[in-house]
Amino acid sequence: MLDFRNTNTLWASVITETLTHLGVTTAVVSPGSRSTPLTMAFASHPRIKAIPILDERSAGFFALGMAKASCQAIVLICTSGTAGANYFPAIIEAYESEIPLIVLTADRPPELRDCASGQTIDQQKLFGRYVRSYVDLALPEATFKQLRYLRQVTAQAWHQCQWPIAGPVQLNCPFRDPLAPLSVNGIDALSTVIDRHFFQHFTAMGDFPFVMRAARLPAVLGQTERGLIIAGPAQPEADQIYCDAIATLSKTLGWPVLADGLSPLRNHGDLNSHVITTYDLLLRHSYHAKALAPEQVIQIGGLPTSKVLRQWLERIDPWRWIIDISGRNKDPLHGKTMTIPITLEMLILSVPQSTRAIAPYIKAWAEREAIARQRLTDKFESLEYVCEVKLSWLLPTLLPPKTPLMIANSMPVRDVEWFWPLNNQGIRPYFNRGANGIDGTLSTAMGIAQYHGKAVLLTGDLALLHDSNGFLNASQRAFHLTIVLVNNRGGGIFETLPISQFDSLFEDFFATPQQVDFATLAAAHGLTHGLISSWADLATHLTDFPETGVRLLELPCDRKSDAILRTELLTAIGDFET
Repeated sequence: MLDFRNTNTLWASVITETLTHLGVTTAVVSPGSRSTPLTMAFASHPRIKAIPILDERSAGFFALGMAKASCQAIVLICTSGTAGANYFPAIIEAYESEIPLIVLTADRPPELRDCASGQTIDQQKLFGRYVRSYVDLALPEATFKQLRYLRQVTAQAWHQCQWPIAGPVQLNCPFRDPLAPLSVNGIDALSTVIDRHFFQHFTAMGDFPFVMRAARLPAVLGQTERGLIIAGPAQPEADQIYCDAIATLSKTLGWPVLADGLSPLRNHGDLNSHVITTYDLLLRHSYHAKALAPEQVIQIGGLPTSKVLRQWLERIDPWRWIIDISGRNKDPLHGKTMTIPITLEMLILSVPQSTRAIAPYIKAWAEREAIARQRLTDKFESLEYVCEVKLSWLLPTLLPPKTPLMIANSMPVRDVEWFWPLNNQGIRPYFNRGANGIDGTLSTAMGIAQYHGKAVLLTGDLALLHDSNGFLNASQRAFHLTIVLVNNRGGGIFETLPISQFDSLFEDFFATPQQVDFATLAAAHGLTHGLISSWADLATHLTDFPETGVRLLELPCDRKSDAILRTELLTAIGDFET
């Protein structure tokens, strides 16, 4: 579907057509003049869903959320100047989280750069090292040779955003006037040269696997009963397949699995009887930390959020095998580690297939896990008032099965790590743990909701306010998002740090309390707002989800008292001996 009205329309339509032949189906577009050829090409293509998002920072995270949920590359389009700079936080997150984005930044032609021309900045390598590749495209030319060049460069960018390591790529796209699709004589003569065979060698390759040769496993791997499998944050395309694979590995080796709160393992409890969720609470106590020290560890992907777990591993320094094909360093502890560039599925095939008997080591973990879980249950069941600490423990019992759940950084992600229980709800956790920032939280959740049709966001007040521009898109989207907002008027994460002892500066410069009335904010954007005063009230709201719209459920909490309760629980739950 090429547009021969002028050189710019033809150039932009070759980019669009190349990407659609490779399987791209979605573009997130922010308004602007210089990007007009790209916007027209993508918005008018019958196989592209073009989604307009006003604010570029919000647009970047919206696209990130869609790419996370769909496991497909999403196109981002913006105009020249600082527009692209607003993508930077989302680009960094995509790079660190290995999420494929194709960023098309429109630009002025060379003669209008560095001469005080309006809406012009230096866009060369705008995102630095945080892209898998960067190309400053040639100026559009209506010649067969240059269109072949454009087709190849665009296809290469699509490949590089996914293999060998997924991440963002940038094509900087300069355009001269006319930017509008005005007809110019002579361009359509190329239509006789560029026929259907121009794109025929492309196929939709969105599901094409990155094939890795089987790595040779170290002979010592698995040759102990005192072994652990550590499953960090994960957003696999197929949750159950991922959980089944780790269950098979656990059964084969006879090793327990420490599952991060951001792993789908905690939400598929029946698939693996050896999942441990309370490791952080146990390892705070020397009695358990010493008794449960492993000789070997298999680490699947990155390490869990738990600082206690990381410090324990750093201290005991076991042999650690990191299963990861990204080629990146996934060991911030710099321990006795070896990265094995192999997929989880290939690892299972490579490990000798023999089911071991239940060893004393795995029994020791299971016994302590059962006691700690019960102590948590007893404590939380006795807490009747609404508080932030109980929310992460209770949510799995309230959310419908298979709910896509975006979990904000700072305090929510840590409460999930500490308190999210084993369950069989199949809830799908999503998160931005690449750079661990709070920016773009709402827009990422909206992108996830766009893909799934509905989603839930668990967030604190500061993370939500930091991305409140995301609400500008709420009334235009045909999906539903429920926001479960913990409003403790400030940054609860800082209450857990030593800086909280310095009262003179703490509130203003760290907790940064805000006085926003969320009911008024919701009304300004035409959203539904509900003030939650009891757990029964929250359960009622989460029983039934509207088909469309954004709903804000606000839980007023006390930051100071929650911090005290959290500290008590973290200290007390694992304080026992067996």
